[in-house]
Amino acid sequence: MTQEQIIEAVEKMTVLELNTLVKAIEEKWGVSAAAVAVAGPAAGPAAEEKSEFNVELTSFGEQKIAVIKIVKEVLGLGLSEAKTMVEGAPVLMKADVKKEDAEAWKTKIEAAGGKVTLK
Repeated sequence: MTQEQIIEAVEKMTVLELNTLVKAIEEKWGVSAAAVAVAGPAAGPAAEEKSEFNVELTSFGEQKIAVIKIVKEVLGLGLSEAKTMVEGAPVLMKADVKKEDAEAWKTKIEAAGGKVTLK
């Protein structure tokens, strides 16, 4: 059976059937699905911490003007450019931003009422 065939079979199962399958797998191999989900694929020693992020403004929230001011400040844009960017949310503000800068931008924008995603 191929991986695609297994996925197709799982997609056709009911929630009760999936629960039974998970329990059977846990018993068969002595593993916990919860532990695997928490550990995830990055749990191995080869996992490296990301040092650069794409900063995406996902929403300006209730305080559009405050968010425009912060975007203008952190990107060094003119007022009109910052306003256009903010009103276009969701929008990629900048790619490949150092972790420290990306987190600082996120903190400032979220404090002003906006929402940011680091990818």
